[in-house]
Amino acid sequence: MEITNKKIMITGANRGIGHAFAEACAKEKAHLILAIRKADDKLIKDLKKLGASSVEIIECDLISREGVEALAKKMNQREIDLLFNNAGQLTGGLIETQPLDDIYKMFQVNVNALVHLTQSVLPQMIKRKSGKIINHASVSAVMHFPCASTYAASKAAVWAFTDCIEQELKGTGVSTLCLFTPGIKTRMFDQIDELYSKNIDVVNDSISPQEYAQKILNAVKKDWTYLEPKGATGIAFQMAQHFKGIFNWGVGQKFKR
Repeated sequence: MEITNKKIMITGANRGIGHAFAEACAKEKAHLILAIRKADDKLIKDLKKLGASSVEIIECDLISREGVEALAKKMNQREIDLLFNNAGQLTGGLIETQPLDDIYKMFQVNVNALVHLTQSVLPQMIKRKSGKIINHASVSAVMHFPCASTYAASKAAVWAFTDCIEQELKGTGVSTLCLFTPGIKTRMFDQIDELYSKNIDVVNDSISPQEYAQKILNAVKKDWTYLEPKGATGIAFQMAQHFKGIFNWGVGQKFKR
């Protein structure tokens, strides 16, 4: 799928991967629709300067069903060629120590909002016989670490959901891309050490959001179904899929209560 002149909607586009992908799409002269919590005139100006054909910000809060429904209604008033469900939250720590309110909010943003917005936008895409849904999973969907129980569960749900609708959408002209995101140097990545390091040695291997945004853009243009990690993380990712016992043993050596 080419990006030039396409209408691209991105949730959580004010920072991290979402912001970097918005910049990458701006350079391709896309029309950007950014779903973020607060209006940001500077963001609009910066993206237009990079080459975006247009930039619109929709203020929203994905923490509640009502907030998601309000965003979905606004989406249905616009033609959207690509929806990037990027917004996400992180939880971590021993399961008995994780605040329940944080867990509920995380599942709401990572899973419920993602499913809701996808369901909302698909009818218009199917009608036009064209469109793409990008869903932001994580290597945690496959690589199950201690202290990542609830977060990994949310990302496994994203993977399963995307895999199922990918099969449903065959022959419609609409496709999906599931991101098995590795460590990306964002504000969320900085939270990992705080939430996990008390009980497990944290590997600080990461790449920049800008580098990963280019990988996403390449996957979109080549119509890939999955974007999997490369390098050392890629090897560990494959180990977790195909040699789970060995992977779990290795992870167990780094864990302590």
